[in-house]
Parts: sequence; C-alpha cells; structure tokens
Amino acid sequence: MFLGRFHHALDAKGRLAIPARLRQDLEHGAVLTRGADSCLALYPTAIWQGLCDRIAALPVSDPAVRAFRRFVFSEATVLEFDGQGRVLIPQSLRDFAGIERAAVIVGMDTMIEIWS
Repeated sequence: MFLGRFHHALDAKGRLAIPARLRQDLEHGAVLTRGADSCLALYPTAIWQGLCDRIAALPVSDPAVRAFRRFVFSEATVLEFDGQGRVLIPQSLRDFAGIERAAVIVGMDTMIEIWS
C-alpha cells in the first residue's frame, strides 16, 4: 500500500529518488506512464498488469477507448532503479507533467502519482 507525500528534487540527468518506504512495494518492477490531471502514474508490475487486462477488455471499436489506450500505453515505460533508489523519468513524461527540477511523490494506495 502506498501512502504519504514526499518532496524530492530531480538530478541533472532527470533521475528521481523514490522514497525507500515506497520502493519496497516496487521490488518486482514498476511501470511509469501519463496519469490523469497532468501528473505521472507509477504502477507496480502486478497492478499494471491488472490495468492492462481491464483495458484489453474494452471494445477497440469505440474511438474513445482507442484514444484512452494511446494515452496510457504510448508513453509507458518500464522503470529500472539504480543503486540509490532513483529512476530515470523520460523527458517526454517530464514535459507532460511539467516536472523540471522538483517533484511531489504521492502514495495513492495501489499506485503512486508524481506531480510537478
């Protein structure tokens, strides 16, 4: 379960330190994508797979579903943690969320939001 709010600065390479308290639930992998409300959404692999399954069940004949699929999957990336618990946030995702030098990491129960 992800809880709490944390303020962290990005380094010059665009890496963000994920708090140790949150990292322990991400040890089996994580996926980062665009989130609602101009933030980023970070999902543990198991939760991400459940989301993918639910999206796959939606009718691709619906234009709104196709647009939603593009929104979620086109910028999604598998994250890799370095030895200091940092992840590289791709420039396209930083631009989407307006993240330049600092970010707010918010625990949202089953996922994490990252805000400018």
